[in-house]
Amino acid sequence: MKFTNLTLLTTNLGELKHFYSEVLELPLLKEERTSFVVQIGSSAVTFKHADTKENPVYHFAVNIPSNKFQEAKSWLNSKVILNKEDGQDEVFFESWNAHAVYFEDPSGNIVEFIARHNLKKEVNHPFSAEDLLNISEIGIVVNEVIPFVRKLNEAGIPNWREDSEALTPAGDEQGLFITVKEARRWFFTNKEAHFFPFEVSVEGMGRFLFNKEQGEVIMENKVE
Repeated sequence: MKFTNLTLLTTNLGELKHFYSEVLELPLLKEERTSFVVQIGSSAVTFKHADTKENPVYHFAVNIPSNKFQEAKSWLNSKVILNKEDGQDEVFFESWNAHAVYFEDPSGNIVEFIARHNLKKEVNHPFSAEDLLNISEIGIVVNEVIPFVRKLNEAGIPNWREDSEALTPAGDEQGLFITVKEARRWFFTNKEAHFFPFEVSVEGMGRFLFNKEQGEVIMENKVE
């Protein structure tokens, strides 16, 4: 499952544009008064101005070459402050066979660089921003995880791991919806998870729009 475009909201548009285009050195594809688009590997990420008092915070992950985790971590460490969990600034997920590192952007979004060793995506040159592969995860925060995952299943997106009321991933290692319970602590942060609207385009499946109505997360799939 490939995420071709991810659209997120922010109240810090200018800071984010500088961060992603200048600090992380990502190509700036488009810029308008209320939005901008950067390229992250094969995915485009759009940030739109949110006309709200509360600043939206999301969790998303970026796949990196499976043999470049330590190089990518060093590259990041020269640009941002890495988040820590129990005093450690990286983690190996044994059941996922993946190494990951986390940091936050100026809007407070929790960004993860993850080297998925099962994918065996390798490069043989020094790591740079050009080696970022794609957006591979986006978090969905819901009141009840398993019933919402069933909706993803009905839309043609299978579980990637078994059901859990705390966190259930759906999709595959190229693209995962990380469905988590409201107020669960995001890993490598002290932040509680809360829902904010977003949109993601999936290759061959169309656009998925996530909003909230009467306290419940609503998913709409627009096939294009």
